[in-house]
Amino acid sequence: MSSSTKPYMIRALHQWCSDNGHTPYIVVWVDDKTDVPREFVKNNEIVLNIAYSATKNLQIENDWISFSARFGGVSRDLWVPVGNVMSVFARETGEGMGFEVEPMAESAGLHPVEAEAVKDEQGGNDPDPNRPSGRPSLRIVK
Repeated sequence: MSSSTKPYMIRALHQWCSDNGHTPYIVVWVDDKTDVPREFVKNNEIVLNIAYSATKNLQIENDWISFSARFGGVSRDLWVPVGNVMSVFARETGEGMGFEVEPMAESAGLHPVEAEAVKDEQGGNDPDPNRPSGRPSLRIVK
């Protein structure tokens, strides 16, 4: 299975904006895995300036975008799953690219300890009692 092209496209468009004197912005879908200043979130979305001049320690990894930025004069650390990035664009021209929100894989989750706690509450390693029996099947949903 190949990795997602999304983080590569985000890095490329960030570089393109920087090279052309534009300000790169991202639109992020905010959920419980997103660590951003909640007071600036509207309709579960936040728009963030990710220019080098507006961030400190910007890291655009394959799974996460992390950096520090100032909000109301206060430095905040932000963590955004790459799957939650809805678009990246140049503020000055609006040129960029939109993406679909991709849920984070369970293996890359933030809380593996909590997952173990849930397993213990459900009775250890017992299989899920609600799991359907019989042969698995797939169906196309349009």
